[in-house]
Amino acid sequence: MTTPLTVVTTYFEALESGDFATVAAQFADDVVWHQPGSNRFSGVHHGPDAVGAMIGGMMSISEGAFTLHRNGPLMVNGDVVAATVHWTGKRSGAEMDGVGVDLMRVADGKVAEVWLFTADPAEEDAFWGAA
Repeated sequence: MTTPLTVVTTYFEALESGDFATVAAQFADDVVWHQPGSNRFSGVHHGPDAVGAMIGGMMSISEGAFTLHRNGPLMVNGDVVAATVHWTGKRSGAEMDGVGVDLMRVADGKVAEVWLFTADPAEEDAFWGAA
């Protein structure tokens, strides 16, 4: 049986290396993603296609310069895994450098629900642009 820690570790390793096919393979068919803020990517996204489109949009807006890395150990509580993260992004006329927490619930060996938290929502909103 695949543990929540294994699933989320695989997700982050793939995300950090730019392996988006493996990232997508970690999502349940009915994944729910809660993106914070008041920007074009904010809100609740349902299903792997919607989540993939959001991540792809972030890569496009950031001209491929968006990066996200774990900056501490993954922490597990049952089927929920928390990760402290650091991200950066650059695009014409703007830069972003932020920290936050990603909280992921795993069910049946897949990421079923994700909640993201950011330390500076105003910075993210300014970088990603209006909804």
